Parts: sequence; C-alpha cells; structure tokens
Amino acid sequence: MSAVRMNRLGSLVLLIIGVALLAYGWDAYRSVSSGVSRLFTGAPTDRAMGLLIGGGVAVAAGLGGLSRSRD
Repeated sequence: MSAVRMNRLGSLVLLIIGVALLAYGWDAYRSVSSGVSRLFTGAPTDRAMGLLIGGGVAVAAGLGGLSRSRD
C-alpha cells in the first residue's frame, strides 16, 4: 500500500471514530445525570464534555488528513 493510501485510510478511521464520539457525547450530554449536573453546577458532566471535545478533535484531524491527502 502506498503512503498516500495509508494516510487516507487513517484519516477516514479518525473521521469515523470522531463521529461516533460526537454521537456518544451528545447522548451523554442529554442524559439525566448530565441534566442534574447542569442543574446544580451549571455545566454538563466531565464525561459528556470529554466525549464532545474528543470527537470534535478527531473529526477535525480526520477531515484535515483527508484534505491533505488529495494534494
């Protein structure tokens, strides 16, 4: 396999993982425990925020890798 193809595959995997993390993060954000946390602290749970941030970073890295591998 060529290096460009491997980079594209890795970027695609990052993109898929990022979308999955965003979905889990959104589900955790809308959960009852996150709602209770927002009620008392004004902020969602650390787990929800971690999943959303991690998913966003993974999606950005995957999209960046895919756009670079087309050059």
